[in-house]
Amino acid sequence: MTLKAVLFDFNGVIVNDEPIHEKIIDRLMLDENLQLKRGEVREVCLGRSNRACITALLERRGRFLTETYLARLLLRKAEAYKVQINTLEKLPIYPGLTEFIAKIRAAGLKMAVVSGAMRSDIELVLDRAGLAANFELIVAGDDLKASKPAPDGYLLAVELLNQKYPEFNLQPIECLAIEDTFAGIEAAKKAGIQVAGVTHTYPFHMIQRQANWTVDYFADLELDRVAELCSIAPTEPAAQNT
Repeated sequence: MTLKAVLFDFNGVIVNDEPIHEKIIDRLMLDENLQLKRGEVREVCLGRSNRACITALLERRGRFLTETYLARLLLRKAEAYKVQINTLEKLPIYPGLTEFIAKIRAAGLKMAVVSGAMRSDIELVLDRAGLAANFELIVAGDDLKASKPAPDGYLLAVELLNQKYPEFNLQPIECLAIEDTFAGIEAAKKAGIQVAGVTHTYPFHMIQRQANWTVDYFADLELDRVAELCSIAPTEPAAQNT
């Protein structure tokens, strides 16, 4: 097997926007006459889709939503996110990402985003950061009801890449996922995809227990060494964590 595609998570991997999401979700809950506990958004929502996050927070408080009302809340959140992002003079894109993407492109690998974020959130940031053209496709939270740690998003990304490039014959083992949360790592592994964990959200020692490859910075992800992951069983962490 050879490495053919790199699949990026979005929040916490491409953009450091978790504080923005927490602020928006807190406001949404207050508008519903509900109050969050300190740290609850991090506990419930990290690595999960917007749909799963909001649903779980409300269910904890005895609120069960219709699809129509949930869609309304998700739209309000997306609109608030756009407002917040547009007020920023500089996007909080993680250091080294642009250079890492350039290396992937130079190696001739395909790229996609696989995230539980809303498509409008992802497109807004990628367009403004000048990164959108690098990605063959986006699998967003809008596309699936299942959230990470379910593997559905990653499996759909492989399927869509094969539809777009019929001669590609992409297999999950030929992909590398870039993730920052336990839910995301689990989702990729369930899909048969190996994972490079970046320590943007959790400490190195915690990510190292879950991911096949663990780094603090994108600059540490050397593509020639990453490609070796294709010969390692996806359930076993790589020995070369740095």
